[in-house]
Amino acid sequence: MYKIAVVGSPETVVGFTALGLDAVAVRGHEDAVHIFRSLIKEGQPDPYAIIYVEEDLAQVLSEEIAKCKDRPLPAVILIPGKNGSLGLGSSALQAAVERAVGANIL
Repeated sequence: MYKIAVVGSPETVVGFTALGLDAVAVRGHEDAVHIFRSLIKEGQPDPYAIIYVEEDLAQVLSEEIAKCKDRPLPAVILIPGKNGSLGLGSSALQAAVERAVGANIL
C-alpha cells in the first residue's frame, strides 16, 4: 500500500492530517533534509507514492528532489506555504510538462 506525505512548517502541514496524509513538520533546514531522505528511502514496506513539499523548503531540498525526478516513485509536488506561493510549483510543473511533451504547452 502506498502512502502520501506532506513536508513543511507545522502551520502548513497541520491541516493535512484530517485528510489522512502523513503530515511531517520540519523545524529547520537540516531537519528537512534528514526527514526527506528518510521518506524517499528505497526498500520501505509501505513507500510514499506522493510527497508534497512546501515551496519554502524546495531550495534546501533541491538536490534530494532532483534524485526523485527520474524515479517512478515518489512524485514530489511543491505546494505553497503559509505565506503564499513563490511560483516554484508552477515552474516545476512547466518543466515536467516540457520534459514529457517536448514543448511548453502551458
